[in-house]
Amino acid sequence: MIDVYRPVTYNPDMAEIPSAEKVKHSAWFECVRGCGGKYSLKEIMYTCPNCGSLLQVAHDMDSLRSKTPDEWKQLFEERKHSNHWPYGSGVWGKRELVCPVVDDENVVSMYEGESNLFWADRLAKKVGLRDLWIKLCGNSHTGSFKDLGMTVLVSVVKQMISEGAQIKAVACASTGDTSAALASYCAAGDIPSIVFLPKGKVSMEQLIQPIANGALVISLNTDFDGCMNIVKEITKDKEIYLANSMNSLRIEGQKTVAIEMVQQFDWDVPDVVIIPGGNLGNVSALGRGFMMMEDLGLITKRPRIVVAQAESANPLYLAYKTGFKEFHSVTARKTLASAIQIGNPVSVWKAIDILNQFDGVVEQASEQELVDACALADNTGMYTCPHTGVAFAALLKLMKKGVIEKDHKTVVISTAHGLKFSGFKLQYHMNKLKGIESHYANTPVEIDANIDSVKKIIDGHIGGL
Repeated sequence: MIDVYRPVTYNPDMAEIPSAEKVKHSAWFECVRGCGGKYSLKEIMYTCPNCGSLLQVAHDMDSLRSKTPDEWKQLFEERKHSNHWPYGSGVWGKRELVCPVVDDENVVSMYEGESNLFWADRLAKKVGLRDLWIKLCGNSHTGSFKDLGMTVLVSVVKQMISEGAQIKAVACASTGDTSAALASYCAAGDIPSIVFLPKGKVSMEQLIQPIANGALVISLNTDFDGCMNIVKEITKDKEIYLANSMNSLRIEGQKTVAIEMVQQFDWDVPDVVIIPGGNLGNVSALGRGFMMMEDLGLITKRPRIVVAQAESANPLYLAYKTGFKEFHSVTARKTLASAIQIGNPVSVWKAIDILNQFDGVVEQASEQELVDACALADNTGMYTCPHTGVAFAALLKLMKKGVIEKDHKTVVISTAHGLKFSGFKLQYHMNKLKGIESHYANTPVEIDANIDSVKKIIDGHIGGL
């Protein structure tokens, strides 16, 4: 019987399938503020023991530069969609640049990544852009980009357990997508998972995912920031491992979004990349991916990074308006973009550092703007999550301001699949969203089952197109 998570090697020409590098590359944790310490990726720690700052994963770049840019490109192309475990994964196909410390048998992967870079030509023409692309990260195992980081984190945990670490469970606070990814990957890796969710603040589709995958689901009467405070306390016990993005192993998997899109563009770099921002780990991941490619000679320029926030949860936007001279957390208000309803983002200073290096911009979107942007995009063939709607709304606003010009090659990062959020879409088209005008509503027509009545409706519809 073939294990569907471990495709067998198939090579009719008996040629060698690209696999692990003969040179053993190394990576480690270090303080983002440069305190000087180096710590094993298999050590249970999330902040610098000297100053308390977040950690980041550092790689032996001299070792990685032993391969030429063309050699890296060739290797990545050969591995793409490979049936040789685990290189068909968009993450593990870049394992030397991501996480070289996990043995093949401990990799927990559902062949995440390699998601479609969608040419949004029709939407581009509607909004006045010449070259618009959508990186569909929601086309993944659990329906969001969180899979990219979770495969790395859970694989490292499995490696640690195989080496004797006494880890009994992995835990996270979540607004929905992180909990889904953690529960799924832990279930596949036979590791117990615990998720803390803010009661009543995630969609039904997101809630059922960790329940179905067997996680211990704890619903707290608080918001995400409250859940995050709880999980930080719980994971002081080293037998419960922290899976939120303050654990920089997650960032390493998520940075493959940048590498993947450039590879899909034949190693050309877009002018602008727009990404929704909540806890802001994805922002630093995106920037680190581009910087690593630049360091290895795979690219020679950087894009401008735009972070899009919901107006109801906009601490980074408010800091941007001060030139990042100061940052204050906010109490996040209810927003349809629930996954980014975060008022005190853990990775804010990492994100600000990246924005300062990438000529960064932060824009916000109101509830009206994000739902209309979703509907506009959906009308051209997409099915957008509300967070992608925030990014689309930011795109439209920045075009009006002249920040994004019509000739800019622009990529919007779609962070989750719209099927996770179908409820708000139905309410929009039925004109039932409180305080929202459904400018692009497409309400179902209800009539008797009479052929003449049906023909009349069809004729009227076609004639109005």
